[in-house]
Parts: sequence; structure tokens; C-alpha cells
Amino acid sequence: MKSEKHHIKKKRRWVSVLLVFLVLIGVTVGYAYYQYKQGIAQSLKKVNKTTKVNNVVYTFEGKKDQYGDTNILLLGSDARGNEKSRADTIMIAHYNETRGTYRLTSIMRDSYVNIPGHGKHKINSAFAYGGPELMRQTIKENFDIDLQYYAIVDFQGFVQLIDEAFPNGVEINVEKKMSEYIGVTLEPGLQRLDGEHLLGYVRFRHDAIGDFGRVKRQQEALKAVGKQLKSFETIPKLPKLIGVITPFINTNMDTTDMLFMAKDFFSKNRGNVETLRIPIDNSFTEPRIKEEGAVLDINLEKNKEALHQFISK
Repeated sequence: MKSEKHHIKKKRRWVSVLLVFLVLIGVTVGYAYYQYKQGIAQSLKKVNKTTKVNNVVYTFEGKKDQYGDTNILLLGSDARGNEKSRADTIMIAHYNETRGTYRLTSIMRDSYVNIPGHGKHKINSAFAYGGPELMRQTIKENFDIDLQYYAIVDFQGFVQLIDEAFPNGVEINVEKKMSEYIGVTLEPGLQRLDGEHLLGYVRFRHDAIGDFGRVKRQQEALKAVGKQLKSFETIPKLPKLIGVITPFINTNMDTTDMLFMAKDFFSKNRGNVETLRIPIDNSFTEPRIKEEGAVLDINLEKNKEALHQFISK
């Protein structure tokens, strides 16, 4: 009898612990959802008539690549909903859950490649011809890499995300004075940039090295953002940060997918994110093509090999 009573008490104790655990989970999920909705509401207040987010539902037939990576096609656009625009920024974020690796590849928009069904053009034309799915097909045909997800980010969303995550700005060493066609003026030196000025920094390309310098700054800025986010209590802020950018992003990723990858990155010591630029050095020429202008005529084999080595190591 005594043993039976002890068993009953033990069982009740475990039931109580389980109930408390479930309540804690419910509270945590509820709070995360509340923060997510707060982030969305905060951004929607700042969306005006000139900031129309692209709500086109795209078909995207992607999958994981042959190395088990989840590859996310990142497209930057300031078209404010114009689906016929070219992609201003083309990146691939590589995430391998098994190896715990995060890498980033930038494809320069003037890379002259074959676009399925359209012949040879600058790669950023693929987005204008057929949205993210044609861009996926173009990258697959030229570089033999599959992409599972896409995310088209309006530049205004980038500004909102930076301002929410970094109320005091992102620390960046601006290498020179920048002002042409970026809407702001940046003075040289180590400083903290808000969203608008950081956007100007990553978009500047009116100097001797043009788009090469811009791609380098984009990668440096993203690495700085990732590194500096780690110094904060980032994980509790993730739902709100995702909510803040949601009104400015068109993606086939679920919110849970984004939360999982972001949480995995920030909850573990991942070190610096490795980066690659396509085309790599000494693998291209810069001819002028009729009706295309100046292009980067790339050695596909060299660049395909470099990309595969980069993501498979």
C-alpha cells in the first residue's frame, strides 16, 4: 500500500512538472508570436504609398544541393513591387546543418551567362525575364548548384531591420568619402551607421573599382552585422526582427524556417562567415557587348570549380 501511494505521488509530481513545462512552452511561443506581430505592425506603420512590397506569388522548384546544403537565393531590389526589374544584388546563403557551416557567395550582376530560353545576357536579367525561378535555373545550368529557397528583400526592409537590431548603428570603417547616387553622404573613418547610411555604404559603386568594390562592401557589411549581433542578447529578439522585415520580403521560406536557421547561427559559436565572389580573380574579361554594354565574360569552369570547393569543404 505504501509503495502504491509513493508511486501515485511520484506520478503526480511528474504530471505537475510536465504541466509546468507545457505552460512555459506556451508562454514562450505566445510571447514570440506577440513579438513577431509587433515587428510586423511596427514596419507596416512605416510603409507608405511609395513603398509597395512585391506580393507576387512565385513558383520556385528548388531543393537541397548535392552536398546537403540548404541554399537560399538572396535578391536585393529597390523596385518597390515592379517584378520586371533586374536584381540589383545577387547572393547565395549556404547553410549546412550537419557540418554547422554558414557561407555566403556573391554573384556579380554583370556576369555574362546563358539564361535558359533567352540566350546569353547579364545574369541579373534572369530575374526580369522569369523571376526567382528563372534565376534558380540560370544558376543551376551555369554552376550546377541547386537552390532550395529564395528571398527578395526590398531595400527599405534592410533599413528597418538594421535600425531595429542596432539602435546605435552598425560599426563600419568607411574607407573613403561616398555620396554619388546613394542618397546620403558618408565621410571616411570608423563610425556607426544607421540603416539608411549603411544601405548607402553597400550600394555605392561610383569609383574606379565600381561593382567590385560594392560587392566587397556588401559582404563586409553582412559579416559585420552578423558579428555584432552576436554581442547582444539576440535570440529573444529574433521573432520581432523577422516580423520587422516580413512586410518587405517576398520569400518561399516559412517563418519557422527562418527562426530555426537564425537561432542555430546565433546560439552557437560559428565564427566568421566565409565569403566568395563570382567571378573569382583572373577568371574573366570585360568586353562590351552590343545591347548589353560592359559585361563580365567569365570562365565558367574555373568559377564552377571554385564555388563547389567553397561550399563542400
